[in-house]
Amino acid sequence: MKASNSALIDNLAKSIEKKDNLSRNSYTKYAVRAMLATMFLTLGTGIAFYISMYVDAIVPHAGKLFYAFMFSWSLVMIVYMNAELGTSNMMYMTSAVYNKKLRFWTAAKILAICVFFNFVGAVIFAWLMSQTNAFNHLTPDSYLFEAVSTKLAKTPWTQFTEGIFANIVVNTAVFCTLRMKDDAGKVFSMIFIIFIFAFLGFEHVIANFVSFSLAFFANGGPIEGMTIWSVLSNFLFSGLGNYVGGGLVIGLLYSWLNKNSDVYVD
Repeated sequence: MKASNSALIDNLAKSIEKKDNLSRNSYTKYAVRAMLATMFLTLGTGIAFYISMYVDAIVPHAGKLFYAFMFSWSLVMIVYMNAELGTSNMMYMTSAVYNKKLRFWTAAKILAICVFFNFVGAVIFAWLMSQTNAFNHLTPDSYLFEAVSTKLAKTPWTQFTEGIFANIVVNTAVFCTLRMKDDAGKVFSMIFIIFIFAFLGFEHVIANFVSFSLAFFANGGPIEGMTIWSVLSNFLFSGLGNYVGGGLVIGLLYSWLNKNSDVYVD
């Protein structure tokens, strides 16, 4: 008996159609949804760093555990508020091109617009967050500054390889939301999947847009190790790694695995 078509690929196609339709018919609305993604990331990043500082003061080295848990809520907000995240669109757009849902240049344009306005949103909302009482009095040894300095000190190869794993994790979580129908199950799975990359400190270029901007504004200028080159290098190599992980390993590979398959489909 012939199996039904891949539910996963069908759901991917529906999401791709929505993104294409919105970007074509309302550039402004698409840009705003991309900026909203980094607004929710700023909220998740802000509480994650802030609670980690409190916990570290009570139990040294325990802050990272709470950081990873609270940061994971960022994706929950992004998914349920229908915001546009560049790293998940790496998966969507690669799948769209492979399955001939979109032409290459159309997919590339949608992805570029999304990433650009993710960055614009990150700068705006990170600056606003830095004006709050929670972040306008940080000491030089705060968890935020130490974490960002550590990210900037990594080698390009480390940033690239960590970027691969970070976006494998993110898009695995996105896949769960496409496959699952129960909201509680979706939230539970997203939190504990995202926890993996957040706890291991892997590199996610859009999250770095937020954390680097927040560190800069909260410090009133560059922190230790923050130069134009170190920041752009991180964005480049972590972004390339994110594309390999989300676009190729998840988007392309799973599209290929499900193409012309009658029995083993997702």
